[in-house]
Amino acid sequence: MGTSVLPAFVDMTAPLSGVRILDLSRVLSGPFATQQLIDLGAEVIKIEHPKDGDDTRRFGPPFVNGESTYFMSINRGKQSVAVDLKSERGRELVLAIAMECDVVLENFRPGTAERLGLGADALREKKPSIITCSISGYGTRGDPAFEGLPGYDAVLQAVTGLMALTGEPDGDPTKVGVAISDMVAGLYAAQGILAALFERARTGVGRHVEISMQDAIASLLTYQAGIYFATNENPARMGNAHPSICPYETVETKDGRYALAIGNDAQFDRLAALMGRAELSEDARFSTNSARVQNREALMAILGPLFLEYTRAEWDEALREKALPGAPVLEISQALEHPQLKARGSILEHDHPTAGKVRTVASAPRFDHEKPAPTAPPPQLGEHTRTVLSQWLGKSDAEIEELESAGIIRGR
Repeated sequence: MGTSVLPAFVDMTAPLSGVRILDLSRVLSGPFATQQLIDLGAEVIKIEHPKDGDDTRRFGPPFVNGESTYFMSINRGKQSVAVDLKSERGRELVLAIAMECDVVLENFRPGTAERLGLGADALREKKPSIITCSISGYGTRGDPAFEGLPGYDAVLQAVTGLMALTGEPDGDPTKVGVAISDMVAGLYAAQGILAALFERARTGVGRHVEISMQDAIASLLTYQAGIYFATNENPARMGNAHPSICPYETVETKDGRYALAIGNDAQFDRLAALMGRAELSEDARFSTNSARVQNREALMAILGPLFLEYTRAEWDEALREKALPGAPVLEISQALEHPQLKARGSILEHDHPTAGKVRTVASAPRFDHEKPAPTAPPPQLGEHTRTVLSQWLGKSDAEIEELESAGIIRGR
């Protein structure tokens, strides 16, 4: 394998240090997966089209000095290599890069990677230890009517029932506020790749990991699916209320909404006492969680007016003193300035050559109580093309110049 081109400040003791990943994906699901892996220490080469790059480079507004905030939010620390995969010479270059990698990930429509000569079977034939991963809307080897359909988050939220579960009871079905189908698929892809790397350490042989966005979202239905399996009825859309726990919803206070999450009878007893209504714990309608669920409207008719007597901050302090779970409903601007996120180093800052100071949100894993290690900023299009072709593939300056003149690659 060639000399690493990672920035000097990257922690080479991270769990995935030394693992090289070729990222052929674009938009969200694949890039989100590889960002998880780069945060764990992997080295990620991102292949982009020389003219336009990843689609998300044009997603906006907002843009900062011409750079898409969408793109920057999911591509930190990666190395951008701009190669035209529609050309034979471009595909040869990418194949050569793949042979220097441990993992190749793509989110083309099923069959596209195979047509490019970059499918799992072709890569494993040349390098049996390589791990491949594909993400698609509906996966393969199922009903042929769905196999080639594109995977768009709003469509997947609709077809998996997630949209039908989301929103107010008397309102329309509503999608989740982030592209959850893409991101959960990306998390599962990272999980599958990690399992394949673990197995390869024992066997020396790679695996193909396949992720269907439909499978990913369906797996999240969990207890909602359990309601249907048990009753043969559709779970109700309940807004911020919970179908199986009460009181577990948002309430209106003197100055805004507060999220209450009373998860068991002991917690309810403490809440009732705190609110000056200890007798509710002895009321047969409310003494157990199942009874509270059945009498939700009656209970909230009692508790609702009481919550209006104090502010969110006052309720927050009172509930914390009683070890009761709850929190004010924050705007994004407030949530990202949360003191706990700051204390844990969860907001990363990068010096981008054109966008200036860029902030992104770190991945969740922490090791040995350490804060997230710094990473390089999101790359400019083709920023690392010359370095990778030179250091990984041994291409001379003259060869690189010729490839660029022919439109096969783009460098900076």
